[in-house]
Amino acid sequence: MKTAAKTAEIVYDKPVVEDGAAMWKLVNESTLDQNSPYKYIMMCEFFQETCVTAKENGELVGFVTAFIPPEKPDVIFVWQIGIGENQRGKGIATGLLRELTNRTISDDVRYLEATVTPTNEASKALFKGFADKNDVTCTVAPCFDKDLFPGDDHEEELTYRIGPLDKQ
Repeated sequence: MKTAAKTAEIVYDKPVVEDGAAMWKLVNESTLDQNSPYKYIMMCEFFQETCVTAKENGELVGFVTAFIPPEKPDVIFVWQIGIGENQRGKGIATGLLRELTNRTISDDVRYLEATVTPTNEASKALFKGFADKNDVTCTVAPCFDKDLFPGDDHEEELTYRIGPLDKQ
């Protein structure tokens, strides 16, 4: 008799400093903007409440780094979402956003924001889909013009603003 293999469960949690190197490695194996390893270790240490890891069998398969901007205390700003190449299309990014907003949305924090380049179809679909799933609006507005970036290889960044969100 043949039995079905059990699918490993994705566990969403706060990062620990030991996750920083795995986050950096995941980014460097992707098309995401690269940052120093120190950035990821620092995010794990000082922004645990606003960052989330996704692990399968104890191995990092995804993460989100985020923070509450001092000038916008009603916003959780997503800096970066990384998903391992063999894990894409499984809903992990949505799970990371769900965990992030469940943890951070409050009477004070009501919006999720992120910047996305015009050609990043996956991120555009993720944020618009997240807004739809939460039955709230997603507005898109200019943020950083491409002329602000050194060189000629960076597109403009558009702000995606989702909300107002309610505590789940």
